[in-house]
Amino acid sequence: MALKNDISLGQHWLKNREILDYIAECAGSGGVCVEIGPGLGTLTSSLLRRFEKVIAVEYDKELARKLPGSFPGTNLEVVNADFLECDLGAMLGPYVVAGNIPYYITTPILLKLVYEENRPERIVLLMQKEVVERIVDPRGSVLALTIKNRADVEAGMVVKAEEFTPPPKVDSQVLILKPHPPIVSEAVIDFIKVGFSQPRKKVTRNLSVLMPREDIKDIFIKMNMNIDVRPHELSLQDWEKIYQKMHK
Repeated sequence: MALKNDISLGQHWLKNREILDYIAECAGSGGVCVEIGPGLGTLTSSLLRRFEKVIAVEYDKELARKLPGSFPGTNLEVVNADFLECDLGAMLGPYVVAGNIPYYITTPILLKLVYEENRPERIVLLMQKEVVERIVDPRGSVLALTIKNRADVEAGMVVKAEEFTPPPKVDSQVLILKPHPPIVSEAVIDFIKVGFSQPRKKVTRNLSVLMPREDIKDIFIKMNMNIDVRPHELSLQDWEKIYQKMHK
């Protein structure tokens, strides 16, 4: 599971074939699948039955060396590298991404994938259940809004901790992303980050570093927006409207 061969950094092996096949089915079938952190190759096996080629990116040198020998005669390419440093822009043609990713590096992986210029057609990742819930929650968070700005999100199967060896302390869940062009500009995303600087405070207070608070309240009133609204209550479109009004 991990990019590094160290259990303390998140390496937990999933061997339940039904769950592994489910992840592969969510990824689809056809051309090229890039797998993140194949480890022992349990998910790789399911992916190779559905895709013409699997490019497995494994950080651990020894695991990367051994993996091809487990799948002789298949179209498997193993890349011994840190996934975060891989150039997905060099991929030719459409591709999807799948993986059982380590908890400690979930956010950087997600952001790398949704910001990729040569974006995948589909992303299917098994990760910490709490993170999936935060991303698909209709209420906002900086991470959720950043991802939803560039991908449709869907929660998949929940995988109990006991399905892993060794079992992690929390359950996992499948997250399915379908990347698309950004809905709002990156300037709006940066604006949202300011609005979430103190997530439990009112938006008008957080944004007061950019403009006097009374002026912001006036803008909210003219927009028929609650001046006591909290950051998590606003959608991408709400943030964009506020941004545009404050930057006239």
